[in-house]
Amino acid sequence: MQLRAAGLLVISVALTVLAADPTTPNYEIKPIVLPDANGPVTLDYFAYDPATRKLWLPASNLGSVAVIDEKTDAVSQITGFKTGEIERRGQKRIVGPTSATIGDGVVYTGNRGDATVCVIDAKTRERGECVAASSDHSVTPDGVVYVAVTKEVWITTRPATATSVDAAKSLQIFDASDRKHLKWKAAIPLENLAEGYAVDNKRGLFYTNVEEIGATLAIDVRAKKIVSKWNPGSTEVGGVALDSGRGFLFVACGDHVVNLDAAHDGKILDSIQTGAGLDNIDYSAEKKILYAAASQTATLTIAEVGDDGKFRLKATVPAAKGARSVVAGNDEKAYLIDPAQGRILKLIRK
Repeated sequence: MQLRAAGLLVISVALTVLAADPTTPNYEIKPIVLPDANGPVTLDYFAYDPATRKLWLPASNLGSVAVIDEKTDAVSQITGFKTGEIERRGQKRIVGPTSATIGDGVVYTGNRGDATVCVIDAKTRERGECVAASSDHSVTPDGVVYVAVTKEVWITTRPATATSVDAAKSLQIFDASDRKHLKWKAAIPLENLAEGYAVDNKRGLFYTNVEEIGATLAIDVRAKKIVSKWNPGSTEVGGVALDSGRGFLFVACGDHVVNLDAAHDGKILDSIQTGAGLDNIDYSAEKKILYAAASQTATLTIAEVGDDGKFRLKATVPAAKGARSVVAGNDEKAYLIDPAQGRILKLIRK
């Protein structure tokens, strides 16, 4: 494992914003090129730490995790993660770390290259132990998320082999009470593969979608039981984001986002069109703003959410083809992945 400061190339590009109204402020996109990115970089789940204002970004096929300082845009890199070859949709590709979540002084990273979850010290950037993503080694991690109220790491999964598809229809749960030493704890079976996640630590609930059947689930994190199952109105479900204070649950549905009233039986309160190609969406509870990146239309939708649960379009910002996931940062900043160019697109309000 190596830790090094990486050369940084930041290109400031002012883009025209399609505003919802004349008073909408403009935004600026700053591409940040990742270390060793000499071509496309496989990017998926990434995480922002509001305490340190650092962005943790697994770069899968590079076998590394980039760390970006929000204040300076400086990039450092943790290397040496194992990679492996998988086949997807008839094509073989190299994969490594693909997901990250912020724990208590540590960052947990899911690695599809060797079907493990690894621990990184958030301060020293030292990589600690890596454990198998399931008790029988049948699945690889997709998304990983730290559940603070129970001190656990929950994992959405994908099959490790063609014969382990059924095993991947589950959530894998690890005890993280010893934060640097994960221990497998339980599995929750699902009807199909899980996609997206959000955690309400106050109410002790974990939210995720189930692919193909188009269901959104609420799971009691203590009882490890599904307590609610809602229909978001689409089988093309993706990412999930949460406003825990107001009980709003946002679900990406292909080319739009719906707002479910999680406090009242998952009633659909509103929806907003975003363009096709949504994956992971995010929400700033501080600013009450939803971010949704559409990969096919190459746009980022920014919408305010009122107390009535209704969306109000704030701006539609040109992004990049393939930019399908977004994470909210501090003070109306946000970050989008740009896998084709091997970079992160940093959104800044002017």
